[in-house]
Amino acid sequence: MRMIDFFDRGARMAQNRPCMIEGSTVSTYAQVKARSDAIARGLIADGFPAGGHGAVLSGNSARAFEAILGILRADGVWVMANNRAAVAENAYLLDLLDVDTLFVHSEVADRIATFRQECPNIRRYVALDKPLAEADVFLGDLEVAGDEPVPQRRQGHPDELGFLANTGGTTGRSKGVMLSNGNWQALVSSLVASMPMKAPPVNLVAAPMTHAAGPLALASMALGGSVVILPKFDAGDVIDAIERERVTYMFLPPTAIYMLLAHPRVRDADLSSLEYISYAGAPMSLDRLKEAIEVLGPVMNASFGQTEAPMCVTAMPPHEHLNAAGELAHPGSCGRANLLSIVEIMDDDGKILGPGERGEIVVRGPLVMKGYYKNPVATAEVSTFGWHHTGDVGVRDEDGWFYVVDRKKDMIISGGFNVYPAEVEQVLMAWPEVQDCAVIGVPDEKWGEAVVAVVEPRAGCTVDVDALLAAAREKLGAVKTPKAVEVMASLPRSNAGKVLRAELRKARWQQAGRTI
Repeated sequence: MRMIDFFDRGARMAQNRPCMIEGSTVSTYAQVKARSDAIARGLIADGFPAGGHGAVLSGNSARAFEAILGILRADGVWVMANNRAAVAENAYLLDLLDVDTLFVHSEVADRIATFRQECPNIRRYVALDKPLAEADVFLGDLEVAGDEPVPQRRQGHPDELGFLANTGGTTGRSKGVMLSNGNWQALVSSLVASMPMKAPPVNLVAAPMTHAAGPLALASMALGGSVVILPKFDAGDVIDAIERERVTYMFLPPTAIYMLLAHPRVRDADLSSLEYISYAGAPMSLDRLKEAIEVLGPVMNASFGQTEAPMCVTAMPPHEHLNAAGELAHPGSCGRANLLSIVEIMDDDGKILGPGERGEIVVRGPLVMKGYYKNPVATAEVSTFGWHHTGDVGVRDEDGWFYVVDRKKDMIISGGFNVYPAEVEQVLMAWPEVQDCAVIGVPDEKWGEAVVAVVEPRAGCTVDVDALLAAAREKLGAVKTPKAVEVMASLPRSNAGKVLRAELRKARWQQAGRTI
């Protein structure tokens, strides 16, 4: 099955049911299918090849989802692009992933000039929400209406590439993650198995659709569910949407859940329609988790995954969060192996470890990616001993519950987004007063981990921290820019002269009573 076949399943079940709700605008499955078909016909007429790569650079919007469906309907490969990333990062990724057609929202139209210089393979720029002088064509003019089905141009084998995501590497350079039709089938199947729905879901998209919320919304369409779209996360708007639309399911990173719990209306609102709130992407405070269950009800659904094995390698559904006494049954656990994943703990020599032994979390199964795009060396490195290596250190107990306890790599997860220290350090090191620096994640109640830079000034220099942060924000964007900069006369180093990030992290995490 192709990814678009899952949408078609939902459309056949629910032609007249709301597919997408954006403010006061409600689009039925029949209407969304017709518009996505028209986009696909337009793409094909414009020369978009079967298997071509199409990306959508936009915030949360129904039109962005329709463009994604149009790419898939035209038998293209959807390339996930993040409108919140810095322009240089987007340019690098769009070029790396061989994007042919790029749909661009007006809010990021000013980036097109850079893309035209840096991404010579992009053949067509399509304005998404309104005509743009910077683009080649407006989406409304590209669409081709018709009654005949859009021709299927690829066979839909499980191994065919379905979509391309991206993840940074330990050097700070991103890699393209190849996810197949088979990976999508495994993802949807695992989600349904871990979160069985009583009725077609009403899925609230409040977190960025460029992150986990986007694929999860597409997956809910396979069940004929309604997708309620908010332009961004706002706790008050989320409460209003749950009450108004009787939302049953949503994904939120822990940071957003904390904001929701802090809203003054959350305890008085009628949130009884909720069946599941999935949380992942960052460690969650156990005290906040208990509060969430008390305030929002027994709806919390934990999971563990990564771009290379998306979202639900493990899962802990709501009914397994609490024991008979009402206490957390498995505090700190990210769940047990999901239906279609084999998960183990492995040492550095490839030996599978037993309960209680720490090692790297490794995965096998149809959820694991095909590999890194045009990067066989990195693919081989992450696939040693015939397992996918997550880079996370964990432990499992006698009953198969997994716990993430540390990271092998230096990656920081802040607010559910991956931040790689080397990339941030390269930007900070370009500042004339900085001799050396180390970027680390420190415990933070709001973000899970906050990005902090420790800089060593050049001899005789004083670092203007405010100016440094302002310059970094221009190049890195808000997520990757450090929340704070500390100045240290001399950074700790190994005998070989390597800066010891672990030493800088250690004291801060010990004070928090945890290591991740």
